[in-house]
Amino acid sequence: MNVQISLRFIRVWQRNLTVYRESWRVNFLPPLLEPFFYLLAFGIGFSGMITSVHFASREIAYVLFIAPALIAINMMNNAFFENTYGSFVRMYYQKTFDAMMATPLNAEEIITGEIVWGATRSVIGTVIMLMVISGFGLVRYPLGLLIIPVSFLGGFAFGAVAMVFTGIVKKIDLFNLPVFLFVTPMFLFSGTFFPISGLPLWAQYFAWTLPLTHLVYLTRALSLGMLNTGALVSFCYLTVFCLVMFPLAIFKMQQRLIK
Repeated sequence: MNVQISLRFIRVWQRNLTVYRESWRVNFLPPLLEPFFYLLAFGIGFSGMITSVHFASREIAYVLFIAPALIAINMMNNAFFENTYGSFVRMYYQKTFDAMMATPLNAEEIITGEIVWGATRSVIGTVIMLMVISGFGLVRYPLGLLIIPVSFLGGFAFGAVAMVFTGIVKKIDLFNLPVFLFVTPMFLFSGTFFPISGLPLWAQYFAWTLPLTHLVYLTRALSLGMLNTGALVSFCYLTVFCLVMFPLAIFKMQQRLIK
């Protein structure tokens, strides 16, 4: 596969940013209010029943356990839904991709710009959520600042796999399948709301194959001010996941766009 990508992909990113700025007030609200509601419902509501949780050989309060998981879930959702539903609408309904293909931009640059924009959405949402969660004293700085570049890595990973699905599905309604079969299981079983150690052994092995498990672990470790071997392993996993999914996304979208 001959892939030719130049810095012109930034123009795709710039176009999406311009559109985003027109409705930023609406887009600003979910990452602002979501952590507050989750912390109120789960963190505070469950804290009376769950006094502490085991993580990386430490006992931590449940609210400290769940807060970074909410940030990681936000990273996944922002990138995944931007590069599935958002990209599909721009490609199929708005014909934006067709217009871009009539410019010096090639298909690889359009796809790269879309994925980078999905990762940028993850960063924006993460910064907003960090401001809210930090107000509760649930993030330890300065190491917690590394969550921001991690959000770009996580956003790129989920944006790339989202573009793979976008290159496959024929109708927008079919995105319900990857959401149900891919996103929902990760949301529930990636160490988000309870430790993976509480699962059966086979389910623990399965959970560690999921990208969100590693994104949650890495975000949680940084939030707690920890840099351990597990965090390094999770960082390497996400990096390899990007290196695999990005060219696959390019390939599937090339098949979709170039006929």
